[in-house]
Amino acid sequence: MYNLLCPRMILNSLHDLECHKLKELGIEGIIFDLDNTIIPWDQQQMSPEIIERVNTLLKEGFKICLLSNNMEKRVKEIADIFNIPFVSRAYKPAKTGFRHAIAAMELSEEKVAVIGDQLFTDILGGNRIGLVTIWVRPLSSQEFIGTKITRRLERLAVRVLESKGLINKSAIIKNDNY
Repeated sequence: MYNLLCPRMILNSLHDLECHKLKELGIEGIIFDLDNTIIPWDQQQMSPEIIERVNTLLKEGFKICLLSNNMEKRVKEIADIFNIPFVSRAYKPAKTGFRHAIAAMELSEEKVAVIGDQLFTDILGGNRIGLVTIWVRPLSSQEFIGTKITRRLERLAVRVLESKGLINKSAIIKNDNY
């Protein structure tokens, strides 16, 4: 059960994502979480650096789909910037939203990675259906109240995973939240 919370990769930022490593793993598509992964929570604007990074991934030939528990309007506004598909109100970590995102990219599970900032939604959901999971440091400490509560459980889970040798302490995302 603990393995379901273990990401395949841990990144400090999306800029640390290496396209060639994804390609070596056979990855052709990326599911991105929205809030605090590519845009700070409750913000309307993405940073130019994130926009550039996503555009680079698209130019490298990766298919991209946004997957969020957020409302359609917010997710669509960001997806439209890149002209990519999206799944809103996904109820992550439920498998259905992930499957819809994979179908929207017209790929199979083994060719898809998911990138997100939360163990209990993005990583758990992706691992439940066999995706390559990539845990990234949250863009902001500003979060929905429910997420703040979940972060406390996440910190506990990280300590348990570390004690069982399932993740390496030196690989843990460096951030004030952990």
